[in-house]
Amino acid sequence: MIPSESKMKGEDDCVLGFLHRSVLRRNAAETAPFESVYRSNLALRGLVDDFQYRCEILDHKVVEQGMEIDRISAESGSKGPSKNEIRQREKIEKLQEQLNEKLRAEVEASNAALRTAAELSDLKDKDAAQEATLSKLREENARAEKAVDRLTAELADAESVARLAEKQYTGLKDTIRTLQEENDELRTVNDALVGRAVSEKESMVDQINKMNEMVEGLQKEVNMLKAVQKQEEKKPGWFGRRVVAHGSPTKEDSADNAEGRDGPGRRWGALGVICPAEPKLVIQAHPQEATAVKYDRTGTDLVATASSDSNVKVWDTSTGQVQATLRGGSGHPMLGVDLSGGLAVGCGSDKTCRVWNVRTQRMIHQLAGHSHKINCVRLFHNEKEIITGSADRSLKVWDVSRSTYRQTTTMRHSSTSNCIDVSSDALTSVSGHMDGGIRFWDVRTGERAADIQSIHQGGVTSVQFSPSNSTQVLTNGRDSTLRLIDMRTCETLQSFQHLEFRTLLNYASSSLSPDGRYAAAGSTSTGEVFIWTVSDGSVVKRLKAHETGVGGLAWGGGGTNGQQVASVDRNGVLVLWA
Repeated sequence: MIPSESKMKGEDDCVLGFLHRSVLRRNAAETAPFESVYRSNLALRGLVDDFQYRCEILDHKVVEQGMEIDRISAESGSKGPSKNEIRQREKIEKLQEQLNEKLRAEVEASNAALRTAAELSDLKDKDAAQEATLSKLREENARAEKAVDRLTAELADAESVARLAEKQYTGLKDTIRTLQEENDELRTVNDALVGRAVSEKESMVDQINKMNEMVEGLQKEVNMLKAVQKQEEKKPGWFGRRVVAHGSPTKEDSADNAEGRDGPGRRWGALGVICPAEPKLVIQAHPQEATAVKYDRTGTDLVATASSDSNVKVWDTSTGQVQATLRGGSGHPMLGVDLSGGLAVGCGSDKTCRVWNVRTQRMIHQLAGHSHKINCVRLFHNEKEIITGSADRSLKVWDVSRSTYRQTTTMRHSSTSNCIDVSSDALTSVSGHMDGGIRFWDVRTGERAADIQSIHQGGVTSVQFSPSNSTQVLTNGRDSTLRLIDMRTCETLQSFQHLEFRTLLNYASSSLSPDGRYAAAGSTSTGEVFIWTVSDGSVVKRLKAHETGVGGLAWGGGGTNGQQVASVDRNGVLVLWA
């Protein structure tokens, strides 16, 4: 017999044994209630048989007595009943009464037997019902035993799986402990590296600060030498004319050559602030839309551009070559840029503002604190502080003079700021907002100094303190109008418009010339650059080099080569104007 058949036979024997024991238990449980009934029934049957037998005897005696009475009656004839007859009759009557009593007792016993039989029938019916219930219970018990066997097998499998899981858990704990130890070691190494990097960064920042101080000292010396040179130029020469250094024309020569100033031989910026007339360099600066452009305020020949490609680039205005590519957060457009004293800053839609060292092209700070995108940023003139404006309706001032930046002031308002600028004394800032108003702030306390509502319809896109008069601010708005505002009286001094000039971008910028004589902005519809005179608000130049709308424009001091005006468009093109 194969093992499976042996196993099945063993299971059948177990089932039969269980059924036999169940039947014995059932018989023992069901027999006990009927033993008393059975004994009562047997006693009643014996009593009935006894009564029946005695009744037969009495009937026989009655018959015999009757015959004896008849015989005595026949013998006596006409004689009256004798004493013996009377005794016999009394005896018969007593026997008859006894017989009647026995009959009644027999009837009562029969009724009791019938009742007992009925009760027995009921008990048999109940027994049958209990037998059916017991059968069902046996079936349920069999099913339950099968379920128990199945659950026992499953429990054994689960215990096996649990033991395996416990072994795996123990292995994982050992692995995690090892990884934690490695992580602790790496954290220790990282802390050491961070400490070393911070110390190196601090030393580098100290060196940069020393260099900046040196540059400031040299700049003061250069300014002093220029002043001495101007004084020397004013002294009469050998032939009664002023001495002209490096071929610079005199005032009379400049007046004589005024008509030919825009000719092909004109030198860039050699005569101070000049109105641009033509593009010198057209550069594909970015593969995507360029959003902002700013000149270096310290007088170098550098200009910075920001783009939706998440990058800030620094360009040499003499050659048109890129000097640095500063990368921001991938996939987050750069919305604002500024450049001064070897530092470049860029803000974007990733809610942070980055600060780079232009020479090393390394990011030295990433300012985090705004809860929405940062639309605009400006460096203070000392290059030690930065102000940012965000869509979270706040302006924040940051101290970046040390290796670790610090947020110093927060200014809150009720409208998103699109643009911002800082006065030359670094005490006042102005912000332009989506609600069409501009607000002036005390940078030291964060308090609002003035609020001019509804300067423009549709939002302010650009604000700039006048380089020649710190009480005047130039604004650009979505109503395609530039306005020159007197911050003391909060009144408009001059408006600049043209039928073909349109401002359709929230970051469209405008700029005043360094001497405050001209105002310039690019049209975001036609791509032309419009230049107005501040004195009468008339258009003096319309420059065409862009093929699409101009979003950013800057007018710098000219550096060493005299190049002053730059503009960028929605195709990422940078134009340096001459």
